[in-house]
Amino acid sequence: MPPGAVRRPKLLFLVTEDWYFCSHRLPAARAARAAGFDVAVATRVRAHQDRICDEGFALHPLRWRRRGDGLLGSGRAINEIARLYRTERPDLVHQIALKPVLFGGVALRLAFPNKKSAPVAIDAVMGLGSGFSAGSFTARLRRPSLGVALRFAGRDRGVIIVQNPEDRAALTARGIDPQQIEIIRGSGVDCGHFQPQPDPAGSTVTVALVSRMLRDKGVLDAVAAIRLLRKRGCPIELLLAGPTDPDNRGSLTAEGLMSLAKEPGVEWLGPIADVRDVWRRAAIGLLPSTYGEGVPKALLEAAACARPMVASDAPGCREIVRPGETGLLVQPGDIKGLAAAIGALAKDPLRRSVMGRAARTLVEREFTEAIVARETLAIYRAALDRRAARR
Repeated sequence: MPPGAVRRPKLLFLVTEDWYFCSHRLPAARAARAAGFDVAVATRVRAHQDRICDEGFALHPLRWRRRGDGLLGSGRAINEIARLYRTERPDLVHQIALKPVLFGGVALRLAFPNKKSAPVAIDAVMGLGSGFSAGSFTARLRRPSLGVALRFAGRDRGVIIVQNPEDRAALTARGIDPQQIEIIRGSGVDCGHFQPQPDPAGSTVTVALVSRMLRDKGVLDAVAAIRLLRKRGCPIELLLAGPTDPDNRGSLTAEGLMSLAKEPGVEWLGPIADVRDVWRRAAIGLLPSTYGEGVPKALLEAAACARPMVASDAPGCREIVRPGETGLLVQPGDIKGLAAAIGALAKDPLRRSVMGRAARTLVEREFTEAIVARETLAIYRAALDRRAARR
């Protein structure tokens, strides 16, 4: 560094998948770069290497997966991350989702036994999911160990970011210091890119579920609800828009989805390059998740396109779907209730229009990418100040 030059703080994102960084964290990374940070990304690289590098971010490929590493693979991944942290010596590490938070937390302790020299960790828990909210026996067994792991990862350092108040309460109940937890509601939406769409023409009303094709996202419940409505003579169809996810145990298979798409009124579009094409066709956004979300980006995009929504009455969904204002909420797993909510909006175009406009207004006021970037940068700056004081 030239004499007299001011060192730029280094920010390193730890993310499991490159596609997730590009879809959910790119705006915050751009804002950090504009604010004077050197930005690096550590992730499994699949299809987005050029996109990340074209932004001017340093890219560090990791050999891990979201699931299925096993004990040896997990140990190898933690050591790989620890070596990266020692080599890069970032000022901040933004560890996003449960696996990066847990693996990154252990790696930080291996790389920096002296806490004063360690980076500050920003741990983003992007929806606690079935590990905390599911009611199964297996989920109940896993909760204590998840709580212990999160307390270990977050002890004596950094900030934990959650996306909704329910996740904040769940972490607090498991021993996380509430002063350590910040809420940033979602990843934001680009309201310039996603513009309000007119109500689609035609007598058949189209409903769309945009997500990875997972059972936990309520894909099968959505199909069952549409099947029930069509049996009653309702002119309605369902678009399923999104890829399968072989790394997720709850993923439907391509063969299973093609079989569902043979039913009248059901179409599987597969991966979508431009989600706006979906909302030009669909009049209602749908997300009947069987457990809590963070703040679903798919619903934010639907709302930005002025689409009313039907979603589960669950954490995260409640942040964007305000009952009677921007959409309707139903109990997870309630097929009849889901069908009734979809049917009520399908037969009332005026109500859909009013709710769609309210949804657009809500995202403009509370959920833009600029808002999320500003709140994230504020956390970064406060963390750097604390690090300087600690040193």
